[in-house]
Amino acid sequence: MQVRPFPYEIGGARADLGTVVDIDSWARQARVPDRRKPGEHLAGDTITRMLGVESKAWDPDRFADLETVAGVARGALADARLDPADVTGVVLVTCTPYEVMLDQDAFALLRVLGIPDHVPPVQLGAGCAGLARAAAVVAATGTERALVVAYNVPSRISTGPDGALLPHYADINTVHPYGKNLWASPALFSDGAAALVLRRDEESEGLVLYSRDSQSFGTEPGLTDPLIHFPGGGSRHPAGSPGSCELSGYGMNSPEIRRYYSRGMTLNHEALEEARPGYLKEVTRLYTHQASPLLVDAFREEMCVSAEQAPAHVRTIGNTAAVSTIALLHADLAAETIAPQEEVCFSVVGSGPERGALIVPVS
Repeated sequence: MQVRPFPYEIGGARADLGTVVDIDSWARQARVPDRRKPGEHLAGDTITRMLGVESKAWDPDRFADLETVAGVARGALADARLDPADVTGVVLVTCTPYEVMLDQDAFALLRVLGIPDHVPPVQLGAGCAGLARAAAVVAATGTERALVVAYNVPSRISTGPDGALLPHYADINTVHPYGKNLWASPALFSDGAAALVLRRDEESEGLVLYSRDSQSFGTEPGLTDPLIHFPGGGSRHPAGSPGSCELSGYGMNSPEIRRYYSRGMTLNHEALEEARPGYLKEVTRLYTHQASPLLVDAFREEMCVSAEQAPAHVRTIGNTAAVSTIALLHADLAAETIAPQEEVCFSVVGSGPERGALIVPVS
């Protein structure tokens, strides 16, 4: 795979994860059926033992509409000292859009933010590796000042007003290919929104890489499984047709996810190491996608990087998809642990499948 120059710097970053609830409280509301004990529900400690998550960012009221998302975008622009009129490109990344057709989330967000009408929105229906694809799109367009906005709101699509899982997530779903354990997706994934401003800087020595792994996966044949399956609601299984509701849920192919994360993150590292030998000693932080506690810990151990250099928050907030690495950066910026012009590295893998990484200075 090709590693390309990325002549950009990070001008601002914001994140909003909403309310963090302990897994016991979440379990009491979600009411995940205990398949081994009919009539009972899984306790929080059981979910933690199975998934590793001890608490979650879960706030369906706060993320009821795009206003919270717009708030983080405004914050990132303010950090970068940019007005909406200064933005030359916008990339929106989400796998839980508020409206599923015609990129209406992107149009609504740009309207609310006051982005000029001549700026075309780019909406990516992307999951955990969305930041890598967004960076690749920004690099390909060469736009001067890009606003990247990401959000993930599983609470809005998997639970009802009372906080309990919707039936097709809670019950044994015999229609969805991964219906047996569909409940694990809302248990693992969490709510959050984040935004990043990328400013073109010809003096930056940044790098970016991106791969779909559909033609080849390292030395292996290309992949066809999307890892996360949500087959309902489109033209193949339109809303209202038999089975469309049961198919409209996020199901995880867990064995393939584990394999792809482990191998994909290693391939990201090998590509960066070839392009810039010793890069891990040069970057201040390595922000890895927060897929699950087990996978994050295993990768850090394999790379021999410390928890300080490669921070993690998946145990305490869950998997926030494309939001996760930007939120880690925002926490470091808020704590003032990154000095101006220090470089950081993002390395992510996700559904599609797709993966990528970028090294970029923070201004």
